[in-house]
Amino acid sequence: MAVLFPFEVHTPLRLFFSDSVEAVIMTLMDGEIGIYANHTPFISPVSTCLLRIKDSNGKWRIAIVDEGLVEVKKRKTILVSDSAEWPEEINYEQAVEMKERAEFVLAGAIHKYEIETATSFLKRAQMQIKAWEQGKNPQGS
Repeated sequence: MAVLFPFEVHTPLRLFFSDSVEAVIMTLMDGEIGIYANHTPFISPVSTCLLRIKDSNGKWRIAIVDEGLVEVKKRKTILVSDSAEWPEEINYEQAVEMKERAEFVLAGAIHKYEIETATSFLKRAQMQIKAWEQGKNPQGS
């Protein structure tokens, strides 16, 4: 039997997820990390990424999270993110439109602010599209 640990995802608008899990995979600013029970405690910034959660039944679930902070404690892990969405909450057409708009802005951007903002929107749209596609085919995640 797998060892479980409490995991929570908080956003400004809601408690997105709270349950005991077997594992969590996310992307930190310096690369991807897998967190399991009894992981060494740390605090780190999180990039916009696909969040993979292995639940107590051994089933993987995915979500998209925006930038935030993760705190791994001895007995609990907490992720605080600007936003979080399950694949079924994503409007695919809107994500594709946002991706196209961000690519258009990036093609003509000259100011640092424009580039950073468009890059952020592009990354989020790409993650939404990826999460939506993987949500349609959970065996592929």
